Parts: sequence; structure tokens; C-alpha cells
Amino acid sequence: MVLGVDPGLAKMGWGIIDANGPSFRLIEYGSLKTSPDLPHPKRLLAIYEELVAAIAKYNPGVMAVEEVFQGKNARSALLAGEGRGACILAGANAGLPVIEISASVVKLGVTGTGRASKVQVASMVARLLGLSEPPKPADAADALAVALTYAQRRRSPIPR
Repeated sequence: MVLGVDPGLAKMGWGIIDANGPSFRLIEYGSLKTSPDLPHPKRLLAIYEELVAAIAKYNPGVMAVEEVFQGKNARSALLAGEGRGACILAGANAGLPVIEISASVVKLGVTGTGRASKVQVASMVARLLGLSEPPKPADAADALAVALTYAQRRRSPIPR
């Protein structure tokens, strides 16, 4: 099983799939929204604990994490990077291999184009997993896209 993570400090999504040959099966997904009213360390701890619980419950074999998108606001990028660090720590502390995948590779892997919109990504996630509608919220759909991309790359590498 593959745990995909769309990291962030304000919102973090995760999704677990089972990849068996060319087919994929949804196991579970979720998301976490941290309040800006919480002290910063508590927000990071909440992210870490959310993933630790998912790892303990579903026992994935690998964690795939989306690389942080570089925005125009340096402070926002730094905070998102700290949330990403909490995610990576949860996987590493559980002994999982942690694979990092860029957003453009995730979009390419799921939709065939590195410039796909969030709606296109979510739509393809639903199609690839045989769901009647895209997973919500968007962070969970993005996390499932990360997991799907890792599973596809394992079979046939996509250039970084």
C-alpha cells in the first residue's frame, strides 16, 4: 500500500491506495485543517499525529510526499515547508521509505499534462480509482494523486 501526502501547515491531505499490477484500489483518505489560532508547534504536532495514526491503522509500505510549491510569499512557503517536514518525519519515524515527487510530475502522472488544474487532477483520481465522484476535500484528492503517481512510476518511471 502507498500513502500519498499533500503537505501543508493550514491544510494537509493524505490518501492510501493499494496498487496491484495495473489496477488501483482506494483504501482510505482524509485531511486535516489546523487552526491559525493554535500555537505553531501544536499545529505541527497535529499534522504529525494525524499521519502517525493513519500509518498505524493502515500500515502502508511507502510514503510519497508532494514537494512544496514555491509561492511568491516567502513566509507562506516556509510555513508550508515546516508542515511538510512534520509529514516526512511521521513517515521516517515509522520506518517508511519517503519518496518526494514534484507537483508537475504528479499532474503529469495522473492527467498526462504537467499543467493540469486541480479539477482535472481530482477528476482523474476518481476515474483511476473507480469512484463516482472526486474525493473531497481537494487536499485529499491531491494526496491520492501523489500515491497514484508513485504507484505508476514504480512500474514505468516518469522523468522528474
